Amino acid sequence: MKQIKEVDILAIGVHPDDVELSCSGTLLKHISMGYTVGLCDLTEGELGTRGNRETRYEEAENAAHILGVTFRTNLQLPDGFMMGDKETLIKIGKIVRLAKPKIVICNAIHDRHPDHGRSAKIVSDACFYSGLSKIEITDEAGNAIAPHRPKAVYHYIQDRTLNPDFAVDITDFFDKKMEAILAFKTQFYEPGMQGPQTPISGEDFLDFIKSKNRVHARDIGAKYAEGFTVERIPGVEDMVKLR
Repeated sequence: MKQIKEVDILAIGVHPDDVELSCSGTLLKHISMGYTVGLCDLTEGELGTRGNRETRYEEAENAAHILGVTFRTNLQLPDGFMMGDKETLIKIGKIVRLAKPKIVICNAIHDRHPDHGRSAKIVSDACFYSGLSKIEITDEAGNAIAPHRPKAVYHYIQDRTLNPDFAVDITDFFDKKMEAILAFKTQFYEPGMQGPQTPISGEDFLDFIKSKNRVHARDIGAKYAEGFTVERIPGVEDMVKLR
């Protein structure tokens, strides 16, 4: 496990590249505003048709460098078979307690890939249990880690079209987002690429990402935006500043 540092935002994806595809523009924007961001991949994406464990790690590190995050770690949970058992909840809870994020962003609550919706529930549950003082979680030296519960858990939107509860303008960060996505060279389109075709390896999938971000942007008067769903109604300090 990479060294986990305290961050303002912890973005979690069940597969490497989930975060880049779905919320990296938002992360780039908040990093530019001075917030710190950590990334946690729950699995190595080992069941993916293209690439392998080694290439996925290399690509994930390259993408993390492009984004400028504080850390990126991988919990090496079983791709396709991750369940919300005690061991899994403790592993995720450990990251939450160590990173002490104000906000956690994680997978879509419902999506084409069954791992996504299942991960959304598991991560949300782990964030809740992470705040319970009677659940003991220890560090590598066996020292207890203090409980921590994020202020909010937000879910990004992935393949399926979901109605967002709010959207973040990423117009100034869209090109950098695409650069981070394309760091996953084995997964997404580039001229002359070899290997089996998948639903995400064609050039049309990159057009889909662009179009989805345009759709989410329309209601807030932006060019590109990323949409999110919430688990509880967020409070608003100033209605006049809402778009």
